[in-house]
Amino acid sequence: MYDMKALYEAASVADAVALRTAHPEAQIIAGGSDVLVQMRAGKRAGKELISIYGIDALRGVSLDGEENLRIGSLTSFSHITRDPLIQKYLNVLGEAVDQVGGPQIRNIGTIGGNTCNGVTSADSASTLHAYEAVIELTGPDGVRREPIRDFYIKAGQVDLRPGEIQTAILIPKASYENTFGHYIKYAMRSAMDIATLGTSVNVRLTADKKRIDRCRIAFGVAGPVPLRAEHAEAAANGKEISAALADTFAKTVLEDINPRDSWRASRAFRQHIAVESARRAFVESVRLAGGEL
Repeated sequence: MYDMKALYEAASVADAVALRTAHPEAQIIAGGSDVLVQMRAGKRAGKELISIYGIDALRGVSLDGEENLRIGSLTSFSHITRDPLIQKYLNVLGEAVDQVGGPQIRNIGTIGGNTCNGVTSADSASTLHAYEAVIELTGPDGVRREPIRDFYIKAGQVDLRPGEIQTAILIPKASYENTFGHYIKYAMRSAMDIATLGTSVNVRLTADKKRIDRCRIAFGVAGPVPLRAEHAEAAANGKEISAALADTFAKTVLEDINPRDSWRASRAFRQHIAVESARRAFVESVRLAGGEL
């Protein structure tokens, strides 16, 4: 069923790095929800695989010493959705990954696999960009950390260097504290479908709940990689909350996005739903933060 050259099973992070160094052409496999499907289709025929699925140290959600949220790369989508820390501080991420595939995929699929694929349609990607996530990578030279916006190089390619594996995703406290967000996935079907467009907005309001203290918005499938709409963010930051602001914010996303024509949707249609979903996600984020429009 699966045409593979060899399968190596890593028992620890150090073991995985050693295997990656010894077998530089090998493909890392975690849950296998993407890799095994591709192999069965013949796209990765004859490949060596390095399984990291048995490394329990890469699972779970925690707060580090600086109160940054740390999500182990092998944490499943189902775990993320149910995790108390995610529900308390970053519920929008739990809601986003709860829209990945069906229950079986969410039980086996991992957040690390979702990001390392480098695809712009990944349901976690826009929210992680909107919350300025940092990717932790471990390799022969130790641990390095890279902003997620720099981790994505181009469609299907991320900055994973020789011998490295992704070990965690960090959400800075400054990005999630007193911040509320909403994710909208637009797809051709309501379930079990790849996003035609993904939109993630989060806001932090001033103490009187009248103004936007901080706003972030990111899209998936609005360009070759997930991206922030920084002109729209600038249009909202510091402004008084109003319906007019929501409209201005939404229309301004067109200055940043660059969707393409595809069989799923035309460029013009993606631009249309980007504006509408930006407005709706902004309004809902403000509501969740305690503001009124």
